[in-house]
Parts: sequence; C-alpha cells; structure tokens
Amino acid sequence: MNPAPATTPTSTPAPGDDLQSVVEALRGARRQWREAHRRGGDGRELPSRELLAAMIQGLSGALFPMRLGPPTLRPEDEDFYVGHTLGAAMTTLRHQAALELRHDARQRGDDTPGQDADELVGRFLRTLPGVRVLLDSDVLAAYQGDPAARSVDEVLLCYPGLRALISHRLAHELYKLGLPLIARVVAELAHAETGIDIHPGARIGSGCFIDHGTGVVIGETAVIGERVRIYQNVTLGAKSFPTDGDGNLVKGQARHPIVEDEAVIYAGATVLGRVTIGRGAVIGGNVWLTRSVAPGSLVTQADSLAGTT
Repeated sequence: MNPAPATTPTSTPAPGDDLQSVVEALRGARRQWREAHRRGGDGRELPSRELLAAMIQGLSGALFPMRLGPPTLRPEDEDFYVGHTLGAAMTTLRHQAALELRHDARQRGDDTPGQDADELVGRFLRTLPGVRVLLDSDVLAAYQGDPAARSVDEVLLCYPGLRALISHRLAHELYKLGLPLIARVVAELAHAETGIDIHPGARIGSGCFIDHGTGVVIGETAVIGERVRIYQNVTLGAKSFPTDGDGNLVKGQARHPIVEDEAVIYAGATVLGRVTIGRGAVIGGNVWLTRSVAPGSLVTQADSLAGTT
C-alpha cells in the first residue's frame, strides 16, 4: 500500500508573511509610543546597559587592580593600567552622561541640557580616591565581622555584599552629581548579579557589612550610619506613599529608615517608614518594625508583634 503523498496546508501563511506583519505592527507601536512621549526616534536616546556594565567592571579593576583587574597584570604596570582603564571608563561615562542629559532636557521641553557632561565626568573622577577609602572600610568590616572569612582578599573576591557596595558607592556618586538614570542602571546591574537591591540615593556610611545579602532591599532615602551590619532578606522600605490632589505619587520625600552607627539588623527583618534605629540597637530576625527604636535596644520578633518596641 503506497503512503499518501505529503501536502502543504494552504491555510497556513508562509513564515515570511508572519514576520513582515509583526515588523509592521511593531513599527506602529513604536511610532505611537514616541508620539505620545515626545521621542524623536532619530538615534540612541538613552544610556546603554551593556556599556555601563563594562564601565563598572573597568572602574572596579581600577579601584582594586591586583584583585579585580586583569589576571596578567604585574605590580610594576599598575599605574599604567589604572590610568588607561580610567581614561576608557571616563570616555564611556562622558558619552552616556550626554545621552541622559539630552534626554532630561527633551523631557522638560528644552533644547539645551542643564549640565555639562565633561564637567560632571571630571567631578566624578575626583571622587574615586574617597570611594576606594570607603570600600576599604567595607572590606575590613566584612573580614572582622565574619568568622568564616579567612582573608580580606576572600571578601573582595567572593562576597556579594562587597560586590554590591562597590557598585553602590559608584552609583551614589553618579546620583549625587545629577545622573540618576545612569546611577539606577548601575544599581540594577548589581541587583541582578547579587540579589541585593540598593537604590543609588541611599546614604551608607563607612564600614558597612552586608552578610550573605540575598534579598536585601534598601530604599532611596534610607540613611545608614557607620559600622552597620545587615543580614540577608532585610528590607529598609517605605511604609506608605503619599499622593497629591490628583492621586499621583509625591516623589522625593524622605520615606525610608535611618539606621544609626553600629546597629545590627538580622535576617528577614522589615523596617518601614521614616523611623530611626538608634545607635547600637539590635533588630532580631523576622521582626516587622514601623516605629523608632532607642539606642542600645534589643528588639525581638515577640516584641514587635506585641508592639513593645
């Protein structure tokens, strides 16, 4: 018995027809979005995640050349490597900053950016020695605070909390200079890599130790003092989001916790609102806290559930 001849269904469109119709539909969606949001569509308008990721990798190497720089780097070549790497990173930042500044100007309906990219890049470059000093204090805090840490080099190479703090301290400087979009991209790249979500606006003092780190969330207006220790799954978040008369969120208000020097916040704790955790206070695991805590206090889960903070 001969098999039936193969046939091609006449009702199925050719793949090329589907592709062309999708391309046209996507063009229409892009046009509609750009018209609604005043986008020109005449070239790259926003900073590049890929270029910024490479820039942060380069800056990390320049800050710690013999640890995070290229594996073939020799001590006698450190200064040359640092200078070359910083030059390349600043060129990238200059181009990306110009994109953000032009985008901001268009959003305001202006033709001229309010700040000069070259000036911002120069100011950022001059912050790097101070950033290195802060990161040295973070490395020491992790080494001294974790009995499993065998060396400061292990902390620098292995600890996600330190990786997140490198990105945060760089992102925070960019945020302060008026490049919040670039800063946020840098922060989110670190978030994707480490599971630690720190808004670039958060202010973090020296000697910070984020132990384990996965699931840590630190909001934009949080203020963290010196020598603070934070464990995994801790949230320093907002309790509520005020709105204006039209129901739109009011942005920029202080809405996240203040954590004073030498406080410890254990795993799973959630601290919400503009409350203050006093100096040296200890917040136990899984505590839910929406009110201030006096210096030196010990708050356990039972305390927080009973409202006796």
